[in-house]
Amino acid sequence: MSADRPNANDGLSLQDFMPAGAGDTVAHAGKPLDPGAPLANKEAVIEAMKTVHDPEIPVNIYDLGLIYALDIAEDGSTQVQMTLTAPACPVAGQMPIDVANAVAGVDGIGEVTVELVWEPAWTKDRMSEEARLALDMW
Repeated sequence: MSADRPNANDGLSLQDFMPAGAGDTVAHAGKPLDPGAPLANKEAVIEAMKTVHDPEIPVNIYDLGLIYALDIAEDGSTQVQMTLTAPACPVAGQMPIDVANAVAGVDGIGEVTVELVWEPAWTKDRMSEEARLALDMW
């Protein structure tokens, strides 16, 4: 894997690859699918994202409402836009890498790009009913 495509195993954070003052963070994982390979469905990708948790919150990132967009192209390349509960989140550099690696692990997914965005700002209104129950946030 090249230096501009970090993954969770190389000990680097996304900030190591960001220009000074950059507002958004991007993580990459996976490799192109072979031509004609079957594509994953959106539900399989969502299930993979549900395996990623903020270590301080006992609810997965999908049910927390941190995933803003998911697009799987015809060639299997996948784009994800996500946010965090707060910009000062201590896992801000690692979380997009974890999501990229989880999504790239799904059969039928090629190259994955996860972009960390801050607009619109996350609110608890984005949480699923299951997340609200788990966190007692009614």
